[in-house]
Amino acid sequence: MRQRRVLFLCNANSARSLMGEALLRHLAGDRFEAVSAGSEPDQPHELTLATLSKQSIDTQGLASKSLDDFADEHFDTVIVLCDKAHQACRDWQGSSDEFLYWDIRDPRLIERWDAYEQALAEIRQRLMLWLEIQGRDDMER
Repeated sequence: MRQRRVLFLCNANSARSLMGEALLRHLAGDRFEAVSAGSEPDQPHELTLATLSKQSIDTQGLASKSLDDFADEHFDTVIVLCDKAHQACRDWQGSSDEFLYWDIRDPRLIERWDAYEQALAEIRQRLMLWLEIQGRDDMER
């Protein structure tokens, strides 16, 4: 069975989308090729990396990338994690079989010590449900 490609997208590609990329790799291993990008990429936030590491999720190789880096590429699923990136998808030159929009609050803008952990928990919850559906679809094929 071929590896399905998943792109996680948010504005800066410094927190939520990197969490999604790392978490999908952690949860699903070789079933998916997970990448992330930003409509206005910045750099990985130190609290993103610390939160992932605290949960024993590998952060090796995580880097902020531009959505433009993936122009003309095809993804089985694009998971958009913020409203700004949702707008940028309209102009994106790539393609996808499935677009999902999960509006996860930006932990960089929340002045609480556990904002990154909450964002990761919400992404994990949604990914677990999505992976369950993917497993059912695989069994039906």
